[in-house]
Amino acid sequence: MNISFPSRRQRRLRQSPAMRSLVRETSVCANDLIYPIFVEESITDPVAIPFMPGISRVPEKLLANELCEIARDGVRAVMLFGISHHKDPEGSDSWNQNGLMARMVRIAKREVPDLVVITDNCFCEYTDHGHCGVHRGGKVDNDATLSNLGRQALIAVEAGADMVAPSAMMDGQVAAIRQALDKNGHHDAPVMAYSSKFASAFYGPFRAAANCDLVGNRLSYQMDPANGREALLESMLDETEGADLLMVKPGLPYLDVLTRLRDRTLLPLVCYQVGGEYAMIKFAADAGALDEAVTVYESLLSMKRAGADLIVSYYARRALRENWINP
Repeated sequence: MNISFPSRRQRRLRQSPAMRSLVRETSVCANDLIYPIFVEESITDPVAIPFMPGISRVPEKLLANELCEIARDGVRAVMLFGISHHKDPEGSDSWNQNGLMARMVRIAKREVPDLVVITDNCFCEYTDHGHCGVHRGGKVDNDATLSNLGRQALIAVEAGADMVAPSAMMDGQVAAIRQALDKNGHHDAPVMAYSSKFASAFYGPFRAAANCDLVGNRLSYQMDPANGREALLESMLDETEGADLLMVKPGLPYLDVLTRLRDRTLLPLVCYQVGGEYAMIKFAADAGALDEAVTVYESLLSMKRAGADLIVSYYARRALRENWINP
């Protein structure tokens, strides 16, 4: 039987692990991953997060030891989220030089100086209404929030933060932070902008983890999931305001935005694999429906392939410790 066959056989480069590794286009390594940490003040023991099995709120007094263990697992960058017990309408504890944000940064830089310490700069964990800024008349006051973000970022950098990451989705927040930092001599402090941050159902586990009970919703300032072009515009605006890195959040549901953004900017791009994405994999793996290690690796690869230079992931620590990213 004479059957013509193309001379190009793609399987030739898939015949062995060594060959597959040799021609692999995308990889994930320790330098690509950022591990988020929830730090709660005034508690004595870790608090497990029910919707994120394996993740806990870390007591502030145990943070030093936790960070040392995280670094030993191979993590090179962390993002700190503070769980405040001193909430008020404006989140003023976050711009107190002796407040939780400043304290946890100082602990991190003292205990593991080589660890890249990034602060999440927002107010939802510090306000009694759970919104990301000043809440007046049933809505968030964008411009009143900007000066507070500048004060918060300045406190973080002066405490030793290597980078600030504004996530409040206020118009003009990058410019306000850049101005505050530059005015006080911190010209070299980089800003990682949560630039395309969508109003997503996938944040549910995070809100439980961060203990931010919300009055109303965030639809007026976080992005409509239906709007891809607007997401690109948001990111381009942040770039013109002086952002050094741009983020798309969440990850898997918005890989199209990430890829389109990659075609429009030369800045480093960040993808946030949020709590809902973690929970989907974790609960499915615990039920025996998925191989956890293989699924995590594949999902991280998808974000790198789509254009991410860095990935914020609750799986970062375990993936490095258990060598999931080097199959």
